[in-house]
Amino acid sequence: MSPEITAADAATTKASIQHLSLAEKASLLSGRDFWSTPPAPGVPSIVMVDGPHGVRRQEGTADNLGLHGSLPSTCFPPGTALGSSWDPDLVEEVGRALGREARALSVNVLLGPAINIKRSPLCGRNFEYLSEDPLVTGVLGAAYVRGVQSQGVGASVKHFAANNQETDRMRVSSDVDERTLREIYFPAFERVVRESDPATIMCSYNRINGTYASENRWLLTDVLRTEWGFRGAVISDWGAVSNRLAALKAGLDLEMPGTDGTTVAEVISAVEGGSLASEYVDSSAARIATLQRRTALVDDETAFDADEHHALARRAAAASIVLLRNENNTLPLQPGTAVAVLGEFAAKPRYQGGGSSHVNATRVDVPLDELRRALGADRVHYAPGYGSDRVTANAALLRTEAADLARSADLSIVFVGLEEKEESEGFDRTHLDLPADHVALIQAVAAVSARTVVVLSNGGVVTLEPWHDRVDAIIEGWALGQAGGGAIADILTGRTNPSGRLAETIPYRLNDTASFINFPGEAGHVRYGEGVLVGYRFHETVDVPARYPFGHGLSYTTFSYSNLSARSVGLDEATVEVTVTNTGDRVGADVVQIYVGAPAGPVRTPARELRAFRKVTLDPGDSRTVTFDLDRRAFAYYDITDHRWAVTPGLYSIEVGRSSHAITNRSTIMLDGDAGRPSPLSLTSTVEEWFTHPVVGPLLIEGITASLTEEQRQAAEGMQDGLKMAYSMPMNQFAKFPGVTIPLESLHQLIEASKEPSFQ
Repeated sequence: MSPEITAADAATTKASIQHLSLAEKASLLSGRDFWSTPPAPGVPSIVMVDGPHGVRRQEGTADNLGLHGSLPSTCFPPGTALGSSWDPDLVEEVGRALGREARALSVNVLLGPAINIKRSPLCGRNFEYLSEDPLVTGVLGAAYVRGVQSQGVGASVKHFAANNQETDRMRVSSDVDERTLREIYFPAFERVVRESDPATIMCSYNRINGTYASENRWLLTDVLRTEWGFRGAVISDWGAVSNRLAALKAGLDLEMPGTDGTTVAEVISAVEGGSLASEYVDSSAARIATLQRRTALVDDETAFDADEHHALARRAAAASIVLLRNENNTLPLQPGTAVAVLGEFAAKPRYQGGGSSHVNATRVDVPLDELRRALGADRVHYAPGYGSDRVTANAALLRTEAADLARSADLSIVFVGLEEKEESEGFDRTHLDLPADHVALIQAVAAVSARTVVVLSNGGVVTLEPWHDRVDAIIEGWALGQAGGGAIADILTGRTNPSGRLAETIPYRLNDTASFINFPGEAGHVRYGEGVLVGYRFHETVDVPARYPFGHGLSYTTFSYSNLSARSVGLDEATVEVTVTNTGDRVGADVVQIYVGAPAGPVRTPARELRAFRKVTLDPGDSRTVTFDLDRRAFAYYDITDHRWAVTPGLYSIEVGRSSHAITNRSTIMLDGDAGRPSPLSLTSTVEEWFTHPVVGPLLIEGITASLTEEQRQAAEGMQDGLKMAYSMPMNQFAKFPGVTIPLESLHQLIEASKEPSFQ
């Protein structure tokens, strides 16, 4: 059922549009309305609706901001939660369920996954995104696409690219160097394209280095299609096209939503007037026809099993919860414990974000009800503690009532977080603080309760100061989807052993984040000044402590690692093995995290980078040896001079960590890397690069010294230290200096020698 493109399909599609007129072909390249494309002879209409964590199918008034109603569908855990599962098998299972629901609701393409990198914790749409790390994002994103498309529904991977904020999102220029794009913001998209063959890619609103993503041919054609081999259709984010002709030339196939024929007329006029080659229209029309063939719906899909999908949503939510703190084994709750449940979120859960991904859930589990069901209604007592209306006059009274209840309980569970209206598409947050009345409730309860557990409900991370050290346990409950209430109860009571790991860093304060100085930019530009030092890469490299590092997460059992071995394979690959053992008394799942530290080289690299991971479930006392094959890219940086991936020769550190900071085991391997593959030279290469080039250097020295007398050669040898002073000069400048003159023709010959395939 997977919508893959075959050679026969491609041939059929090409033939299917040959009979279409220019007007009919052009009509396929713009939406018929908000959610569908126009039909053409032999090419039926396609329906596309918002995801990524639920199917938002509208029958009435349409919008892309979640303002109007939609048909009921399962609200699965949003990306911020699923990212913390670190479980591609689970994410693929969720994807399959989403695909089934899309088919049942007559949807051809689901607009997801959202795989932008969490550059700043302030991004208002972080609740949709998976991680601050491109590997976690890419692996889970690829699994999502495989799941959705296994049901015959197309996925739309978004938002391509460098779309990491909501502030001024329709026009801001993300000013980011190519190395950073290649190493941080492109890899997840590249992995999804190469591994999962997505039906569509959605371009983002923003500009990239001054050019709109929708009009960026380097982005949409050179990189996406030529380099990565993307075969599907490129569609716009809703309203992202400012110049339809420029976008078509760049490689954007489908403009959404429709423009009542305005841009279709522009395309037709441009072709007829000779300013637009008809090949652009033909190629894009063929890709839209192929998309329709890949995602054609069958008639027998009319319903989905809401109960089954709710159970999956609960299991996925439980696997995504992160146990941050658990002093003195406060959790799981013991039978017979008298519990005070405090905070309005316990009775009115926050489980998704605002904007285009807002889902009309089939049902919603309430944490308070689920705890009463699990522990017994007589053991669970509730007080709201604060009100969503934030009426100051009632705040003190609500806190007093909650504190009185906490004082008489064996343990207090405080539900706090951010309301949906505080995290949404369209705007960014301005701080990381919890609401003041939530913080005041935690402090009031912690002052009188025997033990205090805090359950967080938030789409993006929040600071845990100043109350962190005053409570006994903290659960990062994210926005967990419609079954989050049951999942939280499962974790608190020990029915499910927590196995989530942070897919993003929780800083002490906003000032400690790498993008703090540059986010969200000014005067229409946002400078990605931190480069590749995003998230944990910054914290570990610059040694800025985090409250909880990337990859952190506790369990009700314990794990140990042993027998770490790493061996090089060829010039630039490696095989890593490590044994993980469940040393506790409960079955549990651990995430084995493999980090790589690179040797000093021509560019600055992070202290360590996640290069492999695997989630492993073990019974008490059981061990498993896990093997990872690290390819060349695991050790490479992107060389912006030669426009290629390069591996520095030297000693690499292979590390196993419980997080990006808590490294438990280390080994090293020596890689030859690109020692025998010097970079090609140019006239602007430095004197040092010329003289130290393993091929050209000796030829250059030989040519210079060949005509010298013995006395001049001895003098030249004595000037070696002086030559170092000129090492930073471009060769085209150095070669013209008096007494140094090197013929330009000779330099060009040496440049060609540096490009010989045997040396690349």
